[in-house]
Amino acid sequence: MIFTRLYFWGFFLIVLLFYSLLYKRKALRNFYLFAVSYFFYYKTGGLFVFVLLFSTLADYLLGHAIYRAKRTTVKKLWLSFSILISLTVLCFFKYDYFFTDTINRIFHTHFEAVTHAALWSNHLLGTHFDISQMLPPVGISFFTFQTMSYVIDLYRGLVKPVKSPFDYAFYVSFFPQLVSGPIVRASEFIPQLYKDYAVTEEEFGLAIYMILKGLFKKMCIGDYIAVNLIDRVFANPSSYTGFENLMGLYGYSLQVYCDFSGYTDIAIGLALLMGFKLPQNFNSPYKARNVGDFWKRWHMSLSSWLKDYLYIPMGGNRGASFFTYVSLASVLIFIVLLSGNLWLGLLFILIAIVIWALTLLFPNLRRTLSTNVNLMMTMLIGGLWHGANWTFVIWGGLNGLGLVVYKFWRKISPYEKSNHWLATLWKIFLTFNFITFTRIWFRGESLQGTFDLLNQVGSNFGWSQVPAMGSAYWKVLLVMLLGFVLHWLPYATKDRLLGWFINTPVYAKILLCCLVVFIIYQAVSADLQPFIYFQF
Repeated sequence: MIFTRLYFWGFFLIVLLFYSLLYKRKALRNFYLFAVSYFFYYKTGGLFVFVLLFSTLADYLLGHAIYRAKRTTVKKLWLSFSILISLTVLCFFKYDYFFTDTINRIFHTHFEAVTHAALWSNHLLGTHFDISQMLPPVGISFFTFQTMSYVIDLYRGLVKPVKSPFDYAFYVSFFPQLVSGPIVRASEFIPQLYKDYAVTEEEFGLAIYMILKGLFKKMCIGDYIAVNLIDRVFANPSSYTGFENLMGLYGYSLQVYCDFSGYTDIAIGLALLMGFKLPQNFNSPYKARNVGDFWKRWHMSLSSWLKDYLYIPMGGNRGASFFTYVSLASVLIFIVLLSGNLWLGLLFILIAIVIWALTLLFPNLRRTLSTNVNLMMTMLIGGLWHGANWTFVIWGGLNGLGLVVYKFWRKISPYEKSNHWLATLWKIFLTFNFITFTRIWFRGESLQGTFDLLNQVGSNFGWSQVPAMGSAYWKVLLVMLLGFVLHWLPYATKDRLLGWFINTPVYAKILLCCLVVFIIYQAVSADLQPFIYFQF
């Protein structure tokens, strides 16, 4: 049940049909969309719908307990219990194999990760599930972050508890953004549940435009270059020249943007047709002039979530807090377990003692170190959120290092405050290439694969073969060029195009929809190309 399959659109048309009969009665409308969303998740994630139900019910009840508690200590206890439950469920499904393999490697045991629910089903119901394959529930990170933000905001007094459990379940499970975001705050979404349905002609045009744009980005650009270049190169980098590896890397930067932003464009459009507004999730990230600017434009709902619920509680740019040391210890323990070498933990302890001694000798060093540690921890945790392996640790660490280096560089940069077009172009060029470089570890299928790619680019570029390879890949390169040109169009040009589409008559919109669908149909690949962020 994904946006790129025809049966989803059949499902959505049926949803809209019944919605048109119920939309004026808010309570019934909300319950209907709650039921539809759970059906959607069941068709997408199967029996993992019970994990969604458990997370929702637990935080709904604990949210009320937090709100009713009179003493701050009791509120903190309920909040801690809620976060513990959420993180336990998340870690169990995302890091089960990691912890099992680590224990086996360190203690020479032979434990196996087993899906007990599948085992019980096989015994009781005669099913034939593979108990050795424990795949994480689709979208578990996204709905877990939403439930956590709700209880934390309740504790902070930013929102009041939702009275109806069905309204809260609807907020958590709203099907357009359920499996890949954007992450929606309760304070932004829940008030919309109690407003009358209202979609203006301009909003209707915007919704259709966002859906068409998202489908085009995903299927005509992202999927095409993935199937015809990127997947082949990253599967075996050493079999391709440095030029092909480099084009595959640049192509992946474009693909992951088209794929992820395409999903959220469609989600925003679908929600708007039903009268709900979701937050913007991407803002032309490859126009960013520095790494910090990039992370304000890329996956904005996650970046702001990490900032509000991780970076600022650590102390942000003010200095370290108790939470900083807890986060630092957790990340370092994770890295020690990942390495399988307990001696690395001793090395970390010795380094910490040396740094502590230096901060006693040089008090001004403490704040500088602590604020930069907060940045590094945020990015490393963001990396580990994507997966428990070295590639994501390196990817998160490189982005954290990029943020730290930029903090110092901007103080001495001769062109930091320059708005000259050459300076702007240079800053965008550097930022884009740095972000693309880090994607070697985001996309690489193994550490060895990332080394192979770097080796091919550095020592076997194949300059003499570039014209022949350019001729062989001309269609892919042309699509890549189209994608980057569309991305780097000026905002004014994009706004004029959107305004023109919104102001076209209905019959013109229908014709344009048919034309875009026809183009998409010509580009669609035979194999299913899932959205990249479904795995997270």
